[in-house]
Amino acid sequence: MKRIAIQGALGSFHDVAAHRYFADEEIELICCNTFEELFEAIRKDSQVIGFCAIENTIAGSLLHNYELLKQSNVQIVGEQKLRISHSICCLPEEDWSDLTEVNSHPIALMQCREFLSQHPEMKVVETEDTAQSAEFIKQRHLKGHAAICAKAAAEMYGMKVLQEGIETNKHNFTRFLVVADPWQVDELNRYRHKEINKASMVFTLPHTEGSLSQVLSILSFYRISLSKIQSLPIIGREWEYQFYVDIVFDNVLRYKQSINAITPLTKELKILGEYEEGNSAYE
Repeated sequence: MKRIAIQGALGSFHDVAAHRYFADEEIELICCNTFEELFEAIRKDSQVIGFCAIENTIAGSLLHNYELLKQSNVQIVGEQKLRISHSICCLPEEDWSDLTEVNSHPIALMQCREFLSQHPEMKVVETEDTAQSAEFIKQRHLKGHAAICAKAAAEMYGMKVLQEGIETNKHNFTRFLVVADPWQVDELNRYRHKEINKASMVFTLPHTEGSLSQVLSILSFYRISLSKIQSLPIIGREWEYQFYVDIVFDNVLRYKQSINAITPLTKELKILGEYEEGNSAYE
C-alpha cells in the first residue's frame, strides 16, 4: 500500500486527483492542513509520496509551493491534471432560504465569484480547505451555513447538494505534482511503466543583457518545447530572479544535450524532476 500525503481533508480535490493518478492501486492518504506539513511528512518518512497542487488555470501558480519544492530536495515523479467543478451544499434539512453564510478555501471562493455575487445575502468566510468546510458544518450541525466543495466531498460528509457547477469558468483545471524522495524515483517509474517526456528545473541567471533569451534559444534549437516559465525574486538579492521552467520533449537524448548546453549559461541549475506529462481528467 502506498502512503500519499495530500493537503486537505478526505473528499478534497487533492483526494480526488490522487485517486485518479493511483487508479487501481491501494493507497492510504495522509491529510495535512498545510503544504509545509505535506513536505514535512516526506522528510520524516522517505516512503511517503507527496501529492501537491502547483497551478490552476484560473488562479495561476501556487508560488510558495515552488519554493517548498526546491528546498525539500524531493523529486517530481509525475503529474495529474484535474477538472475542478464546485458545488454548494448545506445540512440535509436546510435549503436556500435558510442560508446566511458560505465557507470555503479562498481560491475556491474566487473561482465562484460570479455565483457568490448573485447571493449577496450570504456572508463569505474563508477556510483552510473545501472538503473540511463541509465536514466542519456537518459535524457541528451549523445551521444557516453552506460549503463550497467537490460534489464527492458533500456526499462523503452527508451534506445536501443545492447546485453543481457553480464555478465561473468551466475550463477550470488544477495541475498536481507527484513528489517523492529521490531514492524512490527509479522504482516508481519502473513500477508504473512511465515514459519520460517532461522535465522541471530551476535556475538563476547572470545579471546580463539577453541571458534568458540565450537559454530559450538553445532549447528551441534542440526542439524542446517550453510549457511553462515562472520567475520569482531571490530574497535578499535585489532585482535578481530564479526561473522555474517546465519543458516537454519527444527525444531523451536531445533533452540531455540541451541541458548540457544551457548549464554553462545558468547559475545554480537544478533538475526538479523528469517524468511523464499528465493528461487532463474530468471529474
